[in-house]
Order: sequence, then structure tokens, then C-alpha cells
Amino acid sequence: MSERVENIMQNYSQMVLERNCLKNQIQNFIGITADEMIETMVFYNGEGERIQTSNISNKTAHIAVAYEEKMNRANREWLRHLEKKYSILAEEINFFEAAIKSLSSNLSDVIWDMVIERFTWDELESKHHISRMTISRYRKKALQELNKLYILHDAELAEFILS
Repeated sequence: MSERVENIMQNYSQMVLERNCLKNQIQNFIGITADEMIETMVFYNGEGERIQTSNISNKTAHIAVAYEEKMNRANREWLRHLEKKYSILAEEINFFEAAIKSLSSNLSDVIWDMVIERFTWDELESKHHISRMTISRYRKKALQELNKLYILHDAELAEFILS
């Protein structure tokens, strides 16, 4: 579990960047255009053996009938994928931020500045008037407390899923 928390601490800014990018993609979603869909259908060759029953090709007619339906389905699926990914990432970030805010005593402020605000250790020393050794102890204690919170969170999630 400790690795999970440390991984989130190290990759927090990347996770926020990805969440913001997903949000922007969802808000400005355009999807596959009709031209792109027609192009993929024109150049698509099915796999497997083909049996020709007629000399007349109905590829154009098939494309004309099916392209809009396929395009709309592809766009709905892609948007659902983006929304699901956004939801999972936003929930992870929200829980992590709430967990940091619920840490005991001065831990919350120091860890918030360390992880969320991305302060250097020098900046942490100066702002909080603590030594590097104290920062190290705070970080270690915060990891322990965050691990406990994640264990509780996972247990609650499992209980919900199993109920």
C-alpha cells in the first residue's frame, strides 16, 4: 500500500495535468468526422475468406447506409471512455487531497505544501520553520497515516461492492 501512496505523491502533478486534459477533451469533444469515418470504411478490408456472390460491388451503397450509424456509435463510445477515465482520475485525486487534509497536527500543512504546492525542502524549512530531519519524519508519518486511510477507503469500497 505504501508504494501506492508514494506513487500518487510523486505523480500528483502529472495526474492533475491528465485530469485537466481529459476535462478539456470532454468539454470540447468533436469526435470522428463523417469524412474520417467514410475514409476508414472505404479502405477497410474484412479479415478472413471472402466469397464473391456477384460481380456488382455494393461497397458504396453499404458505406452510404452505415457510415453515420458507425460514426455516432464510435463517438459515443469514445466520449464514454473519456468520461470514465476522467471520473476515475478525478475521484483518485479528490480522495488523495481529502486524505492529506485529514492528516494529524502539522502534517497536513507540510505535506500539502510538499505534494500539492510542490515546495522544495528549502521552502518547506523556511515556511514551516522546521528542519530537514523534521520534514523527513513528517513525510514518513504522513505515509503511515495515508496508508491507513487508503486501507479504510479500500475496505469501504469492497464492502459497498459486495453488499
